[in-house]
Amino acid sequence: MEKYIAILMADLSGYTALTETHGAISAASMYAIIIGISSGLLIILLFCRMKHLDKKIIYGLILSGIGFLYVGFAWTDLQSLIATVVQAIFLLFFAYYGVKKNLYILATGYFSHGSWDLLYKLIPAPDLIPPHYDLFCLSIDFTLGFYIIWFNYKTSNKLIQSRSAVKSLL
Repeated sequence: MEKYIAILMADLSGYTALTETHGAISAASMYAIIIGISSGLLIILLFCRMKHLDKKIIYGLILSGIGFLYVGFAWTDLQSLIATVVQAIFLLFFAYYGVKKNLYILATGYFSHGSWDLLYKLIPAPDLIPPHYDLFCLSIDFTLGFYIIWFNYKTSNKLIQSRSAVKSLL
């Protein structure tokens, strides 16, 4: 019985084999990445189930929204605020042109935001974002970016195959 209570106490305190092997910071980083990838996959699954929605517009809206999250974090520091507003407007244009012109532009916007997550630490006040938020957000961005590339490739191949099938019938 005491053994089980000790295990329960270790679990409640956040002690795991991952923290023992790699340290608490590495474990928290790994958790942020796992939660981010899982969240990205959950978003993809959710919108795949909603067949009546235009996925290009949905993913464009998500990209434009995530750009402005950093603005909310950085409003107390003017220099960080200016940098995040520029970044948010930049991603807004990626979202717009990605929806209007090509999904690869939209995917590039997600990869750009993921890169921003890593580069944000170079801004003078990087402690404005929550701990490990950069890794969490980066993993969602890259998951959605790779999905958009795959989705665009899959749908463009179906279009090419249907065109060749129509030509063979004529």
